Amino acid sequence: MKTVISLVGRTNVGKSTLFNRLTGRKKALVHDRPGVTRDRREGDAVLFGCPFVAVDTAGLENGGELADSMWRQTQKALQTSAAVVFMVDVRAGVTPLDKKTAQTLRKIGKPVILVANKAEGRDLMLQDLYSLGFGEPVLISAEHGLGMSDLFEALAPYIKNGEEQEVFGEKKKRVRKKEEEIDLNDETVEEEDLDNRVIDLAIVGRPNVGKSTLVNRLLGEDRMLTGPMAGLTRDAISVNWTYKGRALRLTDTAGLRRHSKVEDDLEKLSAADTKRAAFLAQVVVLVLDADAILDKQDLTIARQVLDEGRALIIAVNKWDTVKDKKAAMQTLNDRISTSLTQVKGVKTVSVSARTGEGLDRLMQAVFDVYAVWNSRISTGRLNRWLMKMTEQTPPPLSATKRPIPLKYITQAKTRPPTFALFSSNPEKLPESYLRYLIKGLAQDLKIEGVPIRILMRKAKNPYENKRCSSDKNKRKRG
Repeated sequence: MKTVISLVGRTNVGKSTLFNRLTGRKKALVHDRPGVTRDRREGDAVLFGCPFVAVDTAGLENGGELADSMWRQTQKALQTSAAVVFMVDVRAGVTPLDKKTAQTLRKIGKPVILVANKAEGRDLMLQDLYSLGFGEPVLISAEHGLGMSDLFEALAPYIKNGEEQEVFGEKKKRVRKKEEEIDLNDETVEEEDLDNRVIDLAIVGRPNVGKSTLVNRLLGEDRMLTGPMAGLTRDAISVNWTYKGRALRLTDTAGLRRHSKVEDDLEKLSAADTKRAAFLAQVVVLVLDADAILDKQDLTIARQVLDEGRALIIAVNKWDTVKDKKAAMQTLNDRISTSLTQVKGVKTVSVSARTGEGLDRLMQAVFDVYAVWNSRISTGRLNRWLMKMTEQTPPPLSATKRPIPLKYITQAKTRPPTFALFSSNPEKLPESYLRYLIKGLAQDLKIEGVPIRILMRKAKNPYENKRCSSDKNKRKRG
């Protein structure tokens, strides 16, 4: 396993900035406001060719229920760490909270590397840093990338001993052969081993609907901060997880409010981070509150997920509190059928994150919709289906008073299922007929519950080469 290095310190000393630099991605939210990070975040990091796992922890604060919960998350990170990077702000000097943190770190029995951040200036006051008891500080600027070689020297004894392993969920590139000609009777389907793939699963929804509680219940531990206060989660936190032998990357996200109600710039950053996580996921679970099923904001989130081509599952949380369950589910299904018309058969699951009710059904729905999202259909079957559909309802008439010719159809890709439909006049086919075909694909070929895309392509004119040859022969005779 890779070595784990935790970044610890009080709020606003630059832990998330250093985390982003070590991981090479802007995964953690960074803001001038103290206390942005609340949950711990893990990421694959590399420093001068040596891989390790970096853990960004919540900034340590003085007492309070939320501060205590954040410290418990930090303690869990420290338990698995080979070493701890204790960060302080060299410009601010040593504060009472820094001294309190130093006392706590000395008790955990882990190697501690004192890192003085924001050291890009001159005339730095370093004398107080030695009073913390961790020797000579490593001077860095996480924002500007200064001092990374010194940090590497301090971390080298720990990260060089970590065995390099394949990054969890690394995707292998698939090489496909280019087909010179399309066999319209081809019945072969490329088999894919979906059981050994890592599923990227994101949990999204409005604030305070129970997303973090659901994630904790699935993981079987208090991995995410929870509480009655709305907006407790601020950034998207991903956790590698295995459920019944299947590997997943589970991402908890911040709650999304209506755009018109978002005025705080930090909440805007959180919303953008949530959307990024949802749009990069493969399966997205939209969590609803049983007391407010599929309101306008829920529909907006659902449409955005489907427009991005992600597989969507709707989970109605707090189901144990619903009195008339039949009426509530009927209301949900009616809203889906009238408001999410672009996808037929979106899966809905009733759950209770508090009691664990319905979680097995939810995960089975995740695996089922993931398989449909990866569906492959043979060219022969597709073209037999197309012939049936055009016989039942012919395409509209073209300018020549004949139905617009649809030559053939083939699958272009999966994730989501995407098909190429060839016609000599593709631009003439109206959207209404495409919707008719998409509905038929979902129902007839059993690919319901996921977005389906049809790309119109212009078919080659089989007489074009013959006409060119005929023109050349006429010129020669002339």
